[in-house]
Formats: sequence, C-alpha cells, structure tokens
Amino acid sequence: MDTTAQGTDALFILLGAIMVLAMHAGFAFLELGTVRKKNQVNALVKILVDFAVSTIAYFFIGYAVAYGTSFMVGAESLAAKNGYELVKFFFLLTFAAAIPAIVSGGIAERARFAPQLIATAVLVGLVYPLFEGVVWNQRFGIQAWIKAATGAEFHDFAGSVVVHAVGGWIGLAAVLLLGARAGRYRRDGNISAHPPSSIPFLALGAWILAVGWFGFNVMSAQTVAKLSGLVAVNSLMAMAGGTLVATLMGKNDPGFAYNGPLAGLVAVCAGSDVMHPAGALVVGGVAGAIFVVMFTLTQNRWKIDDVLGVWPLHGLCGAWGGVACGIFGSTALGGLGGVSLAAQVIGTVLGVAWALAGGFVVYGLLKLTMGLRLTAEEEHEGADLSIHKIGATPDRDASW
Repeated sequence: MDTTAQGTDALFILLGAIMVLAMHAGFAFLELGTVRKKNQVNALVKILVDFAVSTIAYFFIGYAVAYGTSFMVGAESLAAKNGYELVKFFFLLTFAAAIPAIVSGGIAERARFAPQLIATAVLVGLVYPLFEGVVWNQRFGIQAWIKAATGAEFHDFAGSVVVHAVGGWIGLAAVLLLGARAGRYRRDGNISAHPPSSIPFLALGAWILAVGWFGFNVMSAQTVAKLSGLVAVNSLMAMAGGTLVATLMGKNDPGFAYNGPLAGLVAVCAGSDVMHPAGALVVGGVAGAIFVVMFTLTQNRWKIDDVLGVWPLHGLCGAWGGVACGIFGSTALGGLGGVSLAAQVIGTVLGVAWALAGGFVVYGLLKLTMGLRLTAEEEHEGADLSIHKIGATPDRDASW
C-alpha cells in the first residue's frame, strides 16, 4: 500500500507539473496575440528559451536555495519513492519559470534577448527562491516571527504573492528601467494606440492559462491525501467573477474580457484552500475590477508602457489575493479559518518589497553594464527580424 500511495502521489504531482508546463504555452500565445506582428516570433521564442534557462538555474541553484535539497547525488537516491522529489522539483520549477514569463509580457517589443536571459537565470536561481523558501519552507524564521506577532503564519497556498505578486512587481521595475516603446507617448500628449495583433491568439493564450491553472492551484496540495475539491471550485468561481466584472467594466473589450479570468485566478491562489466559493467569487470580481481600472490608469494617465499589463494583473491582483485570503478565509465570512489579516498584510508587503528591490537591482545592473533595450532602428524593424532574422509570416521569396 505504501508503494501504491507513493506512486499515486508521484503521478498526481507529475500531472500538475505537466498542466502548469502547458500554461507557459498560454503565456506565449497571450503575448503573441497582444504585441504587434513584427514582434510575434520574439514572444514565442522568449517564453521557450526562458523556460530552458529557468530549468537549469532552478535545478542546480534555485531549488537548493529554497528547500536545501541538492540533486547532485546518485540516481538511485533520486529514484526513491518513485522519484517523487524529482517530480516535485518539476512542479515547483514550472512556478519559478512563471517569473520570467510574467516579466516578458511587460517588457515586450523593445527588450534585448541576451540581457533578459541573464536576468531569468538570476531571478529563478536566487531572487525568487529566497522568498519562496521563506513562505513555503520556513527559511530564516520569518514565518515564525509573523506567527508570534499575529497568531498565524502568512498563508499563500498556491502563490498569489510568492509567484504572481513577485513576478508582477519585478516586471514593474523592469518596465520602468526599460522605458516606453518608441512613439507610444507623443510629445503633444497624445497616445499612439498599439492594438492587439491577434485577438484569436490572445484568447487561445488566456484559455490555455485558465485550464492549466487548475493544475497550478489544485495540485499545490502536492499529495493525493491533501487533495481538495474546494480549491477547484473556488478557482472556478474566482475565474467567473473576474471574467464578468472585467467584461462589464471593460465595455466588452476582448482584451479585458480575456484578462478578467486570469485576474480572478491570480487573486484566488493564496486562499483557494480556505475560502467559501461565494467569497472566491467576490475575490475574483474585485480582481477583475482592479485589472481594468489599473491597466487603464497605468497606460493612459501614468504613461507606464507595461505591454500586457503584468503589473496590474499579477502584481496588484496577486497582492490583493494575499490580503483577501486573510479576509475571506476567516470563519466569519464562511472560510475555514486559521488565517490572520495582519499576517497576510505583512507577508504581502514583504513579497512586494523583495520583488521591487530584486527587480531594480537585477535589471538596474544589466542596464548599466549591457543595456536592456534594442536600438531605435532595431525596435522600428521589430524584434522578430532584429533578433531572430525571420517574421511570423515571412513573404515568399520572389523566386519561390
């Protein structure tokens, strides 16, 4: 029976890893559909190569930083318990690799390729795992301190703060250091519209992400014994709430409609295991509103050229999810309890501060040493031809 349970747990978390791996295709197509046609190839290549770099950085450095486990031992040890520790690494790697995938959407259309890959290695190998270890592995005694001060640890079941807020606030730092796309904000005060190049691809990316998110959230239990249908239905309700509010407030704009479910899912990650489904619906709805309002303010009033809106979507909705867990996870609002609003606020603020500091240090150093963005000529030509020497839909040669 022990062998069967071990095999079942390994299969369970492996399926979760595969579902979250598929989400990276969602990141790619969401970015591809949003950027202009001359940058579509770059969107696809960045997500794939970033994932490969993330795999190496997390295997050799990041996982050890977060959990103190090294894989530089014999294969016999790694194969123990049906290789459960290895597939757990695979599952958590897909979370870690979401950090550069999130950042990628913010810095699209004008970022150089090599500096972003270096940033990916540092973020996934060091910056992200340090906070991951604090929240999910009791590193540095910070969770014990929060519990002593508030009566409960900081609770983030599936990464509203650990993954999404951290990725979104790192992305904000990168966007601010990079600057706006050429011609986006004109000297006369007007804004040059850059509409999505492909609504169907944008929608495909959002759907892939939404489906994969049920692996992201549900499989965060990590063993079959801890599996909870509550997590699945809370994710579903938050997704619905985010969709409806974003569609309504966004006046039926498909960009808002398809980012709405993602906003809801970002926000529900932290408390999906402790909220009542009605509470999850409210959390998702509020997240949908946050995205529409803050994306509009960011782009139009503050003139921060965050192409996919990764700061409103992941940074702000993730922070809202961290705080919302302390509100809607309480027994007074139908939740399971065991959470503290004060602890959630402290943990969320720590995550935001760490991400901002890490983002400014990593991208700031790269800007000083290598430079972050394409030249004006390269940006005008497009990242596809400048970096990859081919467009998404190359014209046939005259002598075909």
